[in-house]
Amino acid sequence: MTEYGLDIHCTMLLEDYRDLIPKYRLLQQVVMEKLGELVKKSGIELNSMESRIKTEKSLAGKLQRKGSKYHSIYNITDIIGARIITFYNEDVDRIASMAETLFDIDWSNSIDKRKMHQYDSFGYNSLHYICKLPKTLYYNEKFPELNDIPFELQMRTALQHVWSAIQHDIGYKNDIEIPIEYHRNLSRLAGMLELADNEFSRIRTDISDYRRRIESLVKDGKLEEIPLDGDTFRSYMDMQPFDKLNKQIAAITQAELLPATPMSYLHLLREMGMNTLGDIERLIKENSDDAYQLALFQLGATDIDILSSNIGIQNICIVYILKNDGGKLGLRWMFDIINGASEHNNDMAQIILEQASKLSFMNKQ
Repeated sequence: MTEYGLDIHCTMLLEDYRDLIPKYRLLQQVVMEKLGELVKKSGIELNSMESRIKTEKSLAGKLQRKGSKYHSIYNITDIIGARIITFYNEDVDRIASMAETLFDIDWSNSIDKRKMHQYDSFGYNSLHYICKLPKTLYYNEKFPELNDIPFELQMRTALQHVWSAIQHDIGYKNDIEIPIEYHRNLSRLAGMLELADNEFSRIRTDISDYRRRIESLVKDGKLEEIPLDGDTFRSYMDMQPFDKLNKQIAAITQAELLPATPMSYLHLLREMGMNTLGDIERLIKENSDDAYQLALFQLGATDIDILSSNIGIQNICIVYILKNDGGKLGLRWMFDIINGASEHNNDMAQIILEQASKLSFMNKQ
């Protein structure tokens, strides 16, 4: 009796599989490296990218079921399998397009299950390519067989993958007979997930369009029309609105400006009543001179040679708070927001209040 209960033909295929294991491993490595390089270059964010070589036991089971249809070990297309899981539907298509540029695709054996439109097929809606490694991409004289070994590349979204895993876990198959209420429940859930998949893509597109509109308004100087939020603030900061003031302050001691993210000031600005980018533009225009005078008083007698690039926005906010009678409590509140609550903030507020009290803008109040 042959091993695994296989006939002579299938046993010989299994022997061929054993002989090819080192080549399968090398091919798996090459395929994942080439895919990884291209995906990284594209900037697509993936949920995961994985691969496997079918185990001997799994292959034996396949041969038991339908070994007679395979004339050669090279006819078995899924011994090596790679899977790329994206977050969005359109990225599946992008990955597929990249795979087409990398590999030779066996279109007769590849299948786009997304186009089958079965009523409960969401979990199976992946794109499957049967591929080979072209010699122009990789060739090894010691292992020329690598270019003849087919491999399967599956591409699907994260929601499709989760749904497929759940179906597998509960033992559901499309072709088994189960009570109609289970079919209905699964079909309803599949529809909801498919809708969610499509909605995630639509929302991402809408957000991208919104960002492009905002960037255009910023470039055109239509700041009054732009609400203040994380995206608009980033776009505005790309214009370096505090750069002139920062350089003026740095010139006091010939200091170097150390780059720092201004995002911690976004919450502060909104709490100060800034609702649009136009509000920030006015804030800068109305308070820059006094912010510079404050910096001059703070730094004039020092030899500080490194300053944060947030020095401009910080001093403008200090001046605004003091002009609006915020006093020491207002300054403490400001530092708690941008630095996190700390007793040290109370000391800083006291020092700055004492410094600012001698300046002209405070004596005009």
